Amino acid sequence: MPRPRTSSPPATAAQERLWFGENLRRERMRQGLTLEDLAERSGITWSYISHLERGMRNVGIDNMAALAAAGGRPLMELLAEPDLDDSAE
Repeated sequence: MPRPRTSSPPATAAQERLWFGENLRRERMRQGLTLEDLAERSGITWSYISHLERGMRNVGIDNMAALAAAGGRPLMELLAEPDLDDSAE
């Protein structure tokens, strides 16, 4: 689970984009969903989701909200800095 931000310096947009992608992938895999499954649930193409998970594309708030809802997670959790201790999941 992502950890809440404390007194660390503010994240850059690039860092948060990577965090979003890492958290999205971790949650998708935790639920046993394929890219195609998440694409069907969210109405967003699997190739775009793949690029987001790898931090290769910018994402708008509407798509972030759709992906969070499709994965059943609050959007703020997907934007939080990933907990490195959970990387083995």
